[in-house]
Amino acid sequence: MIERSHLQIILALDELGTLTQAAEALCLSQSALSHQIRKLEELAGVRIWHRIGRTLYLTPAGRELLKTARQVLPVLEQSERTLTAYRDGKRGLLRIGVECYPCYAWLKNVVVTFMAEAADVDIDIVSQFQFRGLEALREHHIDLLITPDPVDSERIHFERLFDYEVVLVMNDVHPLTAEETVQPEMLAGETLLTFPVPAERLDIFNRFLAPAGIAPRERKEIESVDIMLQMVAFQRGVCALPEWLAAGYLTTLPLTTARLGQGGLNKSLFAALRVADLGIRYFQEFIELGKR
Repeated sequence: MIERSHLQIILALDELGTLTQAAEALCLSQSALSHQIRKLEELAGVRIWHRIGRTLYLTPAGRELLKTARQVLPVLEQSERTLTAYRDGKRGLLRIGVECYPCYAWLKNVVVTFMAEAADVDIDIVSQFQFRGLEALREHHIDLLITPDPVDSERIHFERLFDYEVVLVMNDVHPLTAEETVQPEMLAGETLLTFPVPAERLDIFNRFLAPAGIAPRERKEIESVDIMLQMVAFQRGVCALPEWLAAGYLTTLPLTTARLGQGGLNKSLFAALRVADLGIRYFQEFIELGKR
């Protein structure tokens, strides 16, 4: 019988690549791990790994077992943590993934309010699956995903939270402040500050600049909203942010905003959850709070 420990072993070996690292991660000696690998292969009746030097490579049978591990282990872990929450008098656990940098600023306020209103629900914010959020949701690593990018899916439900506009943020003496709206060609000579995200995932590129065949003079990647806007304030570049996020800085920094294109660059933020979880009451409570 395949045991949970076998699935943990194959997952650790796939993620870490060597027997030494996997053994350390699983708190086993190398000899004990090697013994368990041999035992698993005897149990399965097929080779699961090929070893080349110090590195282990999965066979087709091993890749099939790895797929099972990725599907089963998160579900088991979720069940255990939910049971722990029940034991501690909670209604359950809500693990939230976030798929955009600006969303964290919004999520912070929502989570604080939710914890006050729903003290009987535990919350985890999971960040390591950023930009692989739907995969994490399907595989039960998270329960709810905050994303601006819905997709068609039979298994995933997308609930619109609110609509917003992405605007250009610049120093309040920047030459473009004289323009009623900013057109793509006006950014050709600018340094564009963005989050460290592939260009194809950024609306300023895929919905504004790229369709016009325009690229900025330079792109600089910044992780922190605060640092990004300080750089804009010191005229080190311009950036594109949700209007609701930029508005909080206009009173404290010498900044102003402008519309991108005649109709504006409009977006919506969504909460995504598995269709099978639509009936969980505290999931819906969080979504309704997010809409408010």
